[in-house]
Amino acid sequence: MSENDNGAGVGAVLLSFLAGAAAGAGVALLVAPKTGEEIRGRIKGLADDAIDKIKEYTSEAQEKIKTTIEDGKEMISEKKSILTSAIEAGKEAIEREKERLKGV
Repeated sequence: MSENDNGAGVGAVLLSFLAGAAAGAGVALLVAPKTGEEIRGRIKGLADDAIDKIKEYTSEAQEKIKTTIEDGKEMISEKKSILTSAIEAGKEAIEREKERLKGV
């Protein structure tokens, strides 16, 4: 399989792990013997951390996607150039063959 398939799988696992960790931490805070204000503060801190990590992951994913698209555009351009050259060479060969056959 291609690297992109593995990258998407790892990303999904990482995102699931982060979401599960945040949910588990939230539950742990709710059952801990603390005051309501302390619990709310810790939950807010964990939520902010999770949001920051998700934003970071999203930014990295966008960069990887942009890079992949640019690489694809470059490859298509190269292949198009090769194909155009091959077509031109074929046309020239046909013209030479026509000229050769006229002389026979």
